[in-house]
Amino acid sequence: MELYNYIKSLHLIFVITWFAGLFYIVRLFVYQIEANEKPSPEREILLKQYKIMTYRLWYIITWPSAVVTSFFAFWMLFFTDLGQTWLQMPWMHVKLIFVFLLYLYHLKCHQIYKQLQNDEFKYSSNFMRLWNEGATIILFAVVFLVILKNAFNWIYGVVGIFLFSILIMLGFKFYKKIRERK
Repeated sequence: MELYNYIKSLHLIFVITWFAGLFYIVRLFVYQIEANEKPSPEREILLKQYKIMTYRLWYIITWPSAVVTSFFAFWMLFFTDLGQTWLQMPWMHVKLIFVFLLYLYHLKCHQIYKQLQNDEFKYSSNFMRLWNEGATIILFAVVFLVILKNAFNWIYGVVGIFLFSILIMLGFKFYKKIRERK
């Protein structure tokens, strides 16, 4: 059991660094897109700096954190008795769906990262601000599922996540109107 707690602790630490990377990379995408709209030479200076920053964040923090998080998750699930028990529980199945969505989100961020590194600007900064909330929604869902393992509670949690998503979208629209006035 002591080894399990170390594995779980390391898993959680790398989950946190993975999410930190995902939150910050999309914020850097926003800055990079907005920098592309600046006049020269400011545009070139900023884009060069943002490319360096996103490269370092993506390959030194975010990708390694995702890999190490996955390593410890597989270890906990497939090589511990408790993990074997959890794999049979409905809340874990729902959690794994959200984890799958997180991987899809990560891969889409990688695609956007590569486009921006090649000076392909396919998305607006407003889209990126909204896209940034995807990781937030997944984080909320996973945390509530892990904490509220009771079937009755996690169903409400998942419904709550969808309601939370609607609130985020409404908040985004409100914030966008405020930005447009300025």
